[in-house]
Amino acid sequence: MSAGPLLFAQTSEGLFFKRADSIKDTTKESVIFLCSQDQSIKVTTKDQFPSQSKRVAALLGFIKLKLNKYAIIANSVEETGKINNHSIYKVVSHSIVPCKVISRIDSDESEYLKLLELQLKNATLFFSYTYDLTNSLQRNSVAKDTPVDDRFFWNHFLTEELRSLRDTNNLTQLNNFIQPVIYGYVKVTDTIFHSTPISIGLITRRSRLRAGTRYFRRGVDHDGNVGNFNETEQILIVNSGDVFSFLQTRGSVPVHWAEINNLKYKPNLVLGDNFDWEDSKKHFDEQVALYGDNYLVNLVNQTGHEKPVKDAYEKAVESLNNEKLHYVYFDFHHECRKMKWHRVKLLIEHLTKLGLSNEDFFHMSIDVATGTKKIINEQHSTVRTNCMDCLDRTNVVQSVLAHWVLQKEFETAGLIDPTSKSLWENDKSLLFKFQNLWADNADAVSASYSGTGALKTDFTRTGKRTRLGAFNDFINSASRYYQNNLTDGPRQDSYDLFLGNFKPYVTSIKSPFPDRRPALIQIVPYLICVSFAAMLMSIFFPRSTGFWDPMNVSYLITSASIFGLTFYYLFANGIQYVNWPKLVDVGFLVVHQTHNKEQVFKGLKYVQNSSFVKPKKD
Repeated sequence: MSAGPLLFAQTSEGLFFKRADSIKDTTKESVIFLCSQDQSIKVTTKDQFPSQSKRVAALLGFIKLKLNKYAIIANSVEETGKINNHSIYKVVSHSIVPCKVISRIDSDESEYLKLLELQLKNATLFFSYTYDLTNSLQRNSVAKDTPVDDRFFWNHFLTEELRSLRDTNNLTQLNNFIQPVIYGYVKVTDTIFHSTPISIGLITRRSRLRAGTRYFRRGVDHDGNVGNFNETEQILIVNSGDVFSFLQTRGSVPVHWAEINNLKYKPNLVLGDNFDWEDSKKHFDEQVALYGDNYLVNLVNQTGHEKPVKDAYEKAVESLNNEKLHYVYFDFHHECRKMKWHRVKLLIEHLTKLGLSNEDFFHMSIDVATGTKKIINEQHSTVRTNCMDCLDRTNVVQSVLAHWVLQKEFETAGLIDPTSKSLWENDKSLLFKFQNLWADNADAVSASYSGTGALKTDFTRTGKRTRLGAFNDFINSASRYYQNNLTDGPRQDSYDLFLGNFKPYVTSIKSPFPDRRPALIQIVPYLICVSFAAMLMSIFFPRSTGFWDPMNVSYLITSASIFGLTFYYLFANGIQYVNWPKLVDVGFLVVHQTHNKEQVFKGLKYVQNSSFVKPKKD
């Protein structure tokens, strides 16, 4: 890693960037220049850099919208901890700077800029100047010059032009300006355990492949990528020289499925009709190649609404017949009913019977005096956990597994005598830090996918399920319902724009933003509001002759009737009122053009894709 803080300047000629600190090899000291005339990126010399500039934390990259090209800059950062003396930073402020001082902006360009701002405002972005956060501690330590893991290189698209310029012209000095960032969670906290200084931390890396929001990116795509895939790494650093890493993954059930929002609390569950499991095989072939044996923990309910997803997953795993895949089903809600959440530990018994060991973690020793590193053990398996969303139940299970492995790591480091039956959680200060790391991680992963903090974090933070926690879960569930139905469309669009899944200058022939639904569908919400207001007026502000005045009663009945009919129409056609993404096809919907008898275009309607079908009931 060779990036660092930059100096940034803007003139009428364009945008200039150069390293803020001095470089030993001055022959590699360059300036990159985004020209305002042709909007191209060029390399120039340091004497071309303007005299007036400001210091910025990092250049995230460049993006071209419909009319203009922009630089996306991390202005300021805060340190969230250190890993072996490598400082980790979180982006706390950013800017989107056009290459032209005065840029032409139309309505579409303005909408694209709003989407970029929405993405950057919500994203939790982390990086290190000297440590590759896209790779795990094991990958960084075992092999030299480990390439950046493209899956977690969140600004991969934004740096595309810089990387192409570097590779085409062998301009290695451009590495000074390419700063990979991850989207997720990073926190490392320092503490004392048994009179020994230690650092314990979590890193969660969110995959940029099939990234998006809760209901718009489910299941697997044709390349084997799944929705909400995250790699979470728990790190333990003992100042005496022992360094440990334990890696877990989570991801959507890797079959073709979706839940189609329709304003009802339970969306319409559908399965893809592609049952050859080829895309599931692609997913697991990659997972085995990357992580070794995969212990597949499925927490999806075995009855009711979720059952078809559980059944499809089991059929897929069975058909693959891969000896590296070890499937275990755990009925989370049944086993932990009546708030008996400690029973999650029963899952560990099932996993150990399948062959999982709490000794399967990465262990490296570092000689404190010389800095010499020695690899003692490598992790050769991982636990891949999922529930429906890979959020709340998944968070609880992952924290319990990490808790279990941490005990063995402390024993390996000699901080706990294995024969004493002493438990690390007896140290309440450390337990508090551990639980809050995992709860904050849960909130970060949940916010990126569902739009709210995680559910069940009272258990993660305290080890107990509480009624207050259950009430907070109700509030978050209500907020999820609102967001997932009515506000997630632009949020999904912000992902697709930032990640390069939609390129306005290439893809957009006509504006994607106008509402092209039929007039009747568009007017219904307004009729609901007007009729409801009329009802309230007739009840609380009746005519001067009194509430029971025939005209007032007639007015009330008429407005109530309109309200009831339009409200019924809205929910009967709920799929038309969901705020769907506008930039990239979600896959499980088809947009139909409607026409009147004279074949005049009336508007667009959303209908379920025929390749997705409702599961048959047993």
